[in-house]
Amino acid sequence: MTQRNRKLIGAFLLVGSIILWSVLATWIYLALPEGLPGLVLIGFFIVAGMGWLLPAMAIIAWMAKPEPQ
Repeated sequence: MTQRNRKLIGAFLLVGSIILWSVLATWIYLALPEGLPGLVLIGFFIVAGMGWLLPAMAIIAWMAKPEPQ
């Protein structure tokens, strides 16, 4: 597979994974009980906000692989 094709597929995968992660994080947030302390919510939002980075880094690493010669 050429790097150009990997970048096209990777762009769609990145957008899809971010959408999926945001839906999942919202679903989890809505399932949390009311009245949680602010520090717990801050921790949740940090994890929810940064959690998409690991899958995105793997996709970007796959996209950046050089073409075999």
